[in-house]
Amino acid sequence: MSNLKGIAASSGIAIAKAYKLAVPDLSFKKESIKDATKEIERLTNALEVSKSELEKIKEHARASLGDEHAEIFSAHLLVLSDPELINPIKDKIESEQVNAEFALDETAQMFIQMFENMDNEYMRERAADIKDVTKRVMAHLLNVSFPNPALINEEVVVIAEDLTPSDTAQLNKQFVKGFTTNIGGRTSHSAIMARSLEIPAVVGTKEVTAKINDGDFVIVDGIDGEVIINPSDDVIASYKEKLQQFEQQKQEWAKLKDEPTVSADGTHVELVANIGTPEDVTGVLNNGGEGVGLYRTEFLYMGKKELPTEEEQFESYKAVLEQMGDKPVVVRTLDIGGDKELPYLELPEEMNPFLGYRAIRLCLERDDIFRTQLRALLRASVFGNLKIMFPMIATLDEFRQAKALLLEEKEKLVAEGVEVSDAIEIGIMVEIPSTAVIARQFAKEVDFFSIGTNDLIQYTLAADRMNERVSYLYQPYHPAILNLVHNVIEAAHAEGKWAGMCGEMAGDSIAIPILLGLGLDEFSMSATSILPARTQIKGLSKEELASYKDTLLNMNTADEVEAFIREKTNQ
Repeated sequence: MSNLKGIAASSGIAIAKAYKLAVPDLSFKKESIKDATKEIERLTNALEVSKSELEKIKEHARASLGDEHAEIFSAHLLVLSDPELINPIKDKIESEQVNAEFALDETAQMFIQMFENMDNEYMRERAADIKDVTKRVMAHLLNVSFPNPALINEEVVVIAEDLTPSDTAQLNKQFVKGFTTNIGGRTSHSAIMARSLEIPAVVGTKEVTAKINDGDFVIVDGIDGEVIINPSDDVIASYKEKLQQFEQQKQEWAKLKDEPTVSADGTHVELVANIGTPEDVTGVLNNGGEGVGLYRTEFLYMGKKELPTEEEQFESYKAVLEQMGDKPVVVRTLDIGGDKELPYLELPEEMNPFLGYRAIRLCLERDDIFRTQLRALLRASVFGNLKIMFPMIATLDEFRQAKALLLEEKEKLVAEGVEVSDAIEIGIMVEIPSTAVIARQFAKEVDFFSIGTNDLIQYTLAADRMNERVSYLYQPYHPAILNLVHNVIEAAHAEGKWAGMCGEMAGDSIAIPILLGLGLDEFSMSATSILPARTQIKGLSKEELASYKDTLLNMNTADEVEAFIREKTNQ
């Protein structure tokens, strides 16, 4: 028996024999050719067969996972039709008189390296899309069969270097009880799909394919991020008991689906969800979400060849608002640029994109893009309870300019006879330390705050959260972070406004008692975290936690804070 540690990407426990999802041998030799036209024809045929396969996978994904995840394959199909990728392959075949396999590999590797070297995790994961698509094309050029996870017909745990989106979309949860990979993170496509399918997953183990053989008995613990290989009977028995307890816990959580979120001493807070597309709303409602605390609108702009139209945006916003009814929906305006590139926008290369030309900075300069989004939001406002939030606000002037543009577009629409809600709250994301420090000044002008801790933490501690060497400095419980959060909440309440949080910290079981004690009004998290968080809050006394506030704010280290909270809340 041996154990591997990884990242818990999807909760649950899987106990089954191993099925290694092997990538076929795609090795080839560079060859000189005489007929470039014939070679390009081979490439074209391989592209067409790959497109046909992806169309089928897309339909399978739509049936089993829903439209949102099926759209991943729309992006893959775009890659296969993208002249920026395909034309350089053809040019290389013609100009260098080389075989299609070599030209495809050389060009694909150039794009993959370019994406992998980007600072933004989302963009780095696009490298996986290109790998997925080009491997499929390469297999057809070499006439070798590509793995087909849809053919799995017995209970297994899938073992792989990584699972591509097309692999994951073909998994049948009746037979695939879980999976584990060498690489990947919680935000990779495979992890997101695993959570949608409710398949336990542990990723980023680094050596799972080297340690596990086909047919080995494996336990995947997606709760604690562990993989146990060939466990003893006693260990199997203990994990079966743990699985039973987890299933019972899920049943207990489900009982709170339609309940408000109320602490043991009667304080109500809102538990809402972070979403990226209208399709995510189903998960919010199924998990008892009291609203949407962050609608990341940049996903409307990604995977496309041009900017989304006002009408396209309007339909997306309207769909979310209508599904949520009278529940609040906080929409974040476009947070793109610098670290999140769009191929159709010529954005400057930057040494430090996280601190560069992005979000509200881009929108205020490119107000043509911004005004289109604002008009779409305003038109949709009558279909639900809309709140609009501006990201990356560093100065009061930025907020005032953004609000002025919003009000200008509102006046224009009203003059055109278009109905617009008069009850739209306008707030900001607090993710820049300077904004948190002068929150009292902002609180006089905004309707609400939503604290974006993912960036606030890395900016405050000067630690890039994507850099493994300084990841130890990414400390949500650091007293400096707690003091900034406390300052924002106090500033909001002094002006009769509310304060929420939409970073990962909001769904963290250690952070929740701290935030409740600090007086946070709204916690926004992934939909699957809502019911566990509601259960936790139900057993906490806000008054008691508030009495620890001064102690926590005056502690010296994050470790001290964590140890104190664990002791006081029996975690």
